[in-house]
Amino acid sequence: MDCFMSPADELLSKYLGLSINVWLTLVFGFLIVPAVLGVSFGIHKYYVRTLLCIFEWATLQMELKAKEKNHQLYRHYTSGIVSKMPDSTLRQEIQDLRRTADCLSLEPRFDLADVFFFCRKGLESILDDDVTKCFSAQELESWNLLTRSNLNFRYISLKLLALWVLGVVIRYCVLLPFRVTVAVTGIFLFIVLSTVVGFLPSTKLRRYLSDTVHLMGYRLCVRSLSGVITYHNRENKPKNDGICVANHTTPIDGIILANDRCYSLVGQLHGGLLGMIQRAMVKSSPHIWFERAEVKDRHLVAKRLRDHVADENKHPVLIFPEGTCVNNTSVMMFKKGSFEIGCTVYPAAIKYDSRFGDAFWNSSQSGLVGYLLRLMSSWAIVCSVWYLPPMNRK
Repeated sequence: MDCFMSPADELLSKYLGLSINVWLTLVFGFLIVPAVLGVSFGIHKYYVRTLLCIFEWATLQMELKAKEKNHQLYRHYTSGIVSKMPDSTLRQEIQDLRRTADCLSLEPRFDLADVFFFCRKGLESILDDDVTKCFSAQELESWNLLTRSNLNFRYISLKLLALWVLGVVIRYCVLLPFRVTVAVTGIFLFIVLSTVVGFLPSTKLRRYLSDTVHLMGYRLCVRSLSGVITYHNRENKPKNDGICVANHTTPIDGIILANDRCYSLVGQLHGGLLGMIQRAMVKSSPHIWFERAEVKDRHLVAKRLRDHVADENKHPVLIFPEGTCVNNTSVMMFKKGSFEIGCTVYPAAIKYDSRFGDAFWNSSQSGLVGYLLRLMSSWAIVCSVWYLPPMNRK
């Protein structure tokens, strides 16, 4: 067959073979193998610092472009859905309304145009209440090159446009394929190894291997998102005698916390690939999965949680008492069912840096697959975790 191959075909085959070898070397040598061994080269931290410098330079260029036109960059003064201007008094706003209504007199008297000010304030209070703010994406002060539809787009120069195009090529043609490869490899290894460990007898060796496999799977998932996580106050890390509660921003919150130690997860059984992962997890580690009908039975849920916490050989239960994803700017009231068990509670606070990628999942706007694709095509997932002092019910 070789004698019938043209020089162009031979060159193409050599090029493809070299490309595949380089690709596998980079993926396994710098991502998968270090994640399995729990080793980090610190590349992600330098990557994040470089991105910060680029974002600052891009924002400075936009500010200079705006100054040339005697304008100021638009700033988001609120994290809600209504844009509010700061430092405006009641008198100033009413005077502005009177001017637009052709009411030249600014004496302290009542005009019909004054009604619009109070109507607007009332509507703002209704639309932009504290609960509504929790379910809208957090606005950024600076441009992170993740979108072209920036409110200050008219100040984007050709250099910034070229930088944005380069960023799109890097994110979708380099980072995304790398991350998908790592994610698929991690999920495959996790399912296979968890199933194998599940056949071993219940001994200390099995628990050790199960913890190792789980940590490996969580680390690979974090690497597939270019995650940079900083853990604070590790002396307060949860122990096996209680539950860990945390704020909830994204479905990957559990992976972020479990990257540092193993937890027993609580949730509803699903079908498809997610259900396959859940069944593999429960074979090697005591997670708590409920059928759809069992979730509504509070007494059954509390009993299973209480029995789990009573066993010191089992991992702490990880619960998100908010019951929904919030945009990481505030915390909703916790549901009390998680605290009726009567055990030690280990609080944890997770804060994401939205400059590198918005981790908030608005399930009403995008499905899980689209959300994960958006995460994997962002620059990185950067966050900090604080372990707070354990608490007991008074």
